[in-house]
Amino acid sequence: MNSSEQKITTTGNATIIAYDGSPIIATDPWYGDEDSAYFGSWILSHRIPSQLKKDIIKSKYIWFSHGHPDHLNPNSLKRLKGKKILLPDHIGSRIFNDLSDLDYDVNILPDRDWVQLSKNIKIQCITNHLQDSILLIDVCGKLFINLNDAGVKGCSNYIKKISKNYEHSYLLVLAGYGDADMINFFDEDGRFIEPMASRKLNVGEQYNYYANLTDSNHIIPFSSFHQYQRTDSIWAQKYTTPKEAFGEGISDKYDFIPEFSTVDCNNLETYQNDSKAIIVNPKKPEVFGDNWSDELTKYDKKIIKAYFEEKEMIKLSFGFISFVVGGKTFTIKMEGKPTRGITFSLPRNSLITAIKFRIFDDLLIGNFMKTTLHDCNSLYDRNANFTYHVSKFSDNGNANTKEQIYHYLQNYKIRMGNEFIIDQLTDRSKEFLVRFIERDSRVFEGIKYLYSKLR
Repeated sequence: MNSSEQKITTTGNATIIAYDGSPIIATDPWYGDEDSAYFGSWILSHRIPSQLKKDIIKSKYIWFSHGHPDHLNPNSLKRLKGKKILLPDHIGSRIFNDLSDLDYDVNILPDRDWVQLSKNIKIQCITNHLQDSILLIDVCGKLFINLNDAGVKGCSNYIKKISKNYEHSYLLVLAGYGDADMINFFDEDGRFIEPMASRKLNVGEQYNYYANLTDSNHIIPFSSFHQYQRTDSIWAQKYTTPKEAFGEGISDKYDFIPEFSTVDCNNLETYQNDSKAIIVNPKKPEVFGDNWSDELTKYDKKIIKAYFEEKEMIKLSFGFISFVVGGKTFTIKMEGKPTRGITFSLPRNSLITAIKFRIFDDLLIGNFMKTTLHDCNSLYDRNANFTYHVSKFSDNGNANTKEQIYHYLQNYKIRMGNEFIIDQLTDRSKEFLVRFIERDSRVFEGIKYLYSKLR
């Protein structure tokens, strides 16, 4: 490599490698062609070229955006022992504390401040209240906006003000049909509910939306390259986003750069890396310790009950949460509306692992667990937001009581300023709209585009 070479390359799922003569920083290095995620459910869609794996290891710094195992993978992490690990400044400091206890060299980045990593590379980390984060990377005066899975909650105007100072700004963000969340829903009669991902929403329009909100002028597909391999989740494979969909529908205003590309930050030339598609070899859940016939023990029920009862907003919002494990139902009674609840059907081992390690979100995203909602619209229902209160605020932010959640959100509100309030109002308006307008309709897309223009 030329000692004066400055470039950015993307690989894997959400991995950027930034070079200043040598590899300086790598983001979210998940070796998903070797290390599975979500209890064995996910692997990468394409292999990481061997040279890029070496460059990840050679990188002086490693940055993790959040704790999901397709970003911070426990097995991939073992390869990075001895590296300088950079983390977002999240309330609760869960990842920092966990990695420090394992003797990793961990440093927390200041929120919304530039940090110089080398002569030609500086970075800025931006956190949000959902325990995710964004990384801005400046290489030779070119701006790379790594939104990964975080979106732009609480910071779109902030990023736009920065981006306007750059002639060349590159957007990297999760986009796709929508399977990267729980889509394994059943109605109360046991019938599978076809997910929104089946509608195959236009991916290019999603990119246009985020590019407009961040004032980007280049788009690179990112954080969207997984597939399923467990025999009890491989059904979801048909809802993943194919490579050819990423370039469809992108506005002429933006320069589209294909996935797995390298950008020379001096002459702006780009070229695609040789990333081979992975053919799935389906694996039974037993390979990952899951047997659907295993039943819960008395001790299992005790720790599941304690886990959910400490989450005050869940206890007050739901009347019950049930678990069907090994063909038998275990129900936790709560204090909310008696008819409002959730039934989860899943294997014992992954459930108990998720409870012990406080990673319940991994069960939702793995899509082998079957979920039935009772008297609530979604896991994000404003009256009983299960995902936020369990996975974001409690598991990762260590905020369990109403008072703790209030102070938790106040801390992020101070960081985000007026954008926090604007986004809260926008979320409520969106909830109102989707009750009357199909989310994949032209009307909804038009309103969404108008919102991005007004921002």
